[in-house]
Amino acid sequence: MDRVRDRVVPVITILAVIVVAWYAFAVFMNAPFQRDLDRRAGETPTTMEFIGKTLSQPKPTMPAPHQVAQNFFENTFLRKVTSARSLVYHSWVTLSSTLLGFTFGTALGILIAVGIVHVIALDRSLMPWIIASQTIPILAVAPMIIVVLAAIGITGLIPKALISTYLSFFPVAVGMVKGLRSPDLMHLDLMHTYNASASQTFWKLRVPASVPFLFASMKVAVAASLVGAIVGELPTGAVAGIGAKLLAGSYYSQTIDMWAALVAGSVVAAMLVVLVGIVGKIVERSMGRRPA
Repeated sequence: MDRVRDRVVPVITILAVIVVAWYAFAVFMNAPFQRDLDRRAGETPTTMEFIGKTLSQPKPTMPAPHQVAQNFFENTFLRKVTSARSLVYHSWVTLSSTLLGFTFGTALGILIAVGIVHVIALDRSLMPWIIASQTIPILAVAPMIIVVLAAIGITGLIPKALISTYLSFFPVAVGMVKGLRSPDLMHLDLMHTYNASASQTFWKLRVPASVPFLFASMKVAVAASLVGAIVGELPTGAVAGIGAKLLAGSYYSQTIDMWAALVAGSVVAAMLVVLVGIVGKIVERSMGRRPA
């Protein structure tokens, strides 16, 4: 019981601080527009009335938490899944490209890591380029990928998935390299003493040792993949997806819709990270690791 309390209380405390700060910033950001409205209407509201107005504007500069929560609830639970206003529908569209890109990125990252660990030339030549590739802003890369693929007739899901792949392969590659190199020298010498082949050393020592590193990096990769999918929807003029929801909100100054879409993206990311963590624990236990 104490263990659960020690985990829950800090999280609730931080959330409470965030909500209070959010309300304070909402009042501060919305106050100038509300003062202008009151001045034009010839009204002189009290302080509490003024604060209430700043927190109930239909198109606020910064929506209040309760406005975002209400919008999120309505567009998630009170609308049909097939509705164009449903956050479930938009989240699924983004999730499909996220999962495809994450799959590509994980496979690519593992292949690169295996090559780097076993081929010295790749370690010295490929790794610096991989690191350098992540210094290029994704907002600059995404339109180029979309345009190039559209020129050869590839549109829809694949371009967005490739942008997700671009962001997700790097943490997997780095984490897997660290994992494959994690076995102690003593264990490697022991495998050599047993006259184990390079293949046997890889599958029986390096791969099991790399599993915790792999799933830790996959948690980062799946969140990055979701970001890539959302960014990939921006230059395509997509009509569905969280990115499309953000674009529509920016066009029509629907800031509440934009923040609700961001919350939906955060929920999807959290669910994906938790799912990867659960799969990681199952895999580790199936390989003989004792539960903590």
